[in-house]
Amino acid sequence: MDHIIELLPSIAVPLSYLVLYLVIFTAGKYLFSVIVRFSIYREVSDKHNSAVAIAYAGFLAGLTIVFIGALTGPSQGYVNDIINVSLYSALGVTLLIISRFINDKLILSQFNNRDELIRDQNDGTGAVLFGSYVASGLVVAGAIHGQGGGVHTALAFFALSQIALIIFTRIYDFITPYKVHDEIENDNRAVGVAFGGTLIALGLLLMNGASGAFISWEVNLEKFAFYSIGAFIILPAFRLFMDKILIPQYDLSTVIAQDKNLGAGILEAAMVICFSVVLSAAL
Repeated sequence: MDHIIELLPSIAVPLSYLVLYLVIFTAGKYLFSVIVRFSIYREVSDKHNSAVAIAYAGFLAGLTIVFIGALTGPSQGYVNDIINVSLYSALGVTLLIISRFINDKLILSQFNNRDELIRDQNDGTGAVLFGSYVASGLVVAGAIHGQGGGVHTALAFFALSQIALIIFTRIYDFITPYKVHDEIENDNRAVGVAFGGTLIALGLLLMNGASGAFISWEVNLEKFAFYSIGAFIILPAFRLFMDKILIPQYDLSTVIAQDKNLGAGILEAAMVICFSVVLSAAL
């Protein structure tokens, strides 16, 4: 019995974090439903709308990434940790909602994301939103993970990451021989998946730029700029490299754009994420 009593704290602490995650998960789900102004249950269950399911899954994944970033940060005692994880998770949910509006107005700006999800059930749009949510979650998690930072640093690096995502969208659209917006609007799932995966790859690099101890604005902004500019150069170069080696017998852009080959889009997304993980570990 004494042994069981001694084990209770080691069980109660992780259990309390699990309960907290379920509470935040539920609250985030409710807030997302209110903001998007449509019934997720009706779209996914009754209408079999996979586009909404994909976008919603990205939001939940981003929320979870933020929660883990707050949970694995420096400990300040159990009570303070519970408060900090709760506050940062709530902040993360809010920022993910903001990223949705930024995506609608500045990333996929040439059409209405809501219409593409609901009216057209466009899986390509859902995939881009998935990538945007995950990328935003990664950056917020990185900003709150290290010592010395706070809400102000999380907000600053979130804003910078959104600017980086917008700039990178323009670069990606420039290096591909097709128009990303046009292809996604024409229900090209392959382009949406490839682009969404590239946003996640960018998010991984930006997370590394935003993570670590906050030393000073000068030092940390310099680090973030290094990773951002590096991503702007290296990821497009890798995309062009993949075009020649991933499917040597075919032009990758042709397979994705003209043939709308979903498999090729998945391969591009997977390869660029893998490359980003390795690059992040190497830097």
